[in-house]
Amino acid sequence: MPHLTDEQLYQQIVQQDKKALEELYDRYERILFSFIYRFTKDEGLTEEVMQDLFMKLWQNKAIYQSGKGKFSSWLLTIARNAAIDQIRKKKVTEVEFQDHDAEPDLEIPEEVVVLKEESLIIQKALAHLPKEQQHVVKLFYFDGEPQRNIAKICKIPLGTVKGRLRLALNQLRKTLSRKGERGDIYE
Repeated sequence: MPHLTDEQLYQQIVQQDKKALEELYDRYERILFSFIYRFTKDEGLTEEVMQDLFMKLWQNKAIYQSGKGKFSSWLLTIARNAAIDQIRKKKVTEVEFQDHDAEPDLEIPEEVVVLKEESLIIQKALAHLPKEQQHVVKLFYFDGEPQRNIAKICKIPLGTVKGRLRLALNQLRKTLSRKGERGDIYE
């Protein structure tokens, strides 16, 4: 199979092309396994999440829209949500988020380097948000808290949580698009 972009592979998967699914799996297996394992801390559960994730892709239950962002970011978001769903199903009550370094004898995949760079850019962009927005973004996107729980934690109405998330995402989009145009996120 000639080298196709992630989006092209995804379009072929939508058309039920097994080779495209295999290629996408091979391309993301290591990074997704590592990413999901950060949430589950359990190899068996991580493998289950991986299987569910690729079944969703195969069965067209997860729909990628290119206008909403990069494919890799979308795939990681789907993986994150699937991991959180599995954790909730298994009634695991505590999830620790740690930064795991690759084993010394393994080569770090290019995707990991790119994601770490993007993570730093996002952290810098988050720092430009008001503290209240930073807090709800952290709780929702990094800690996996549902919006209702965030409202209870922050002692604010659910509508305020939704509004802060919406405002934060709009500001992050603007900041990150300026970064793409200018090469930095600082003005």
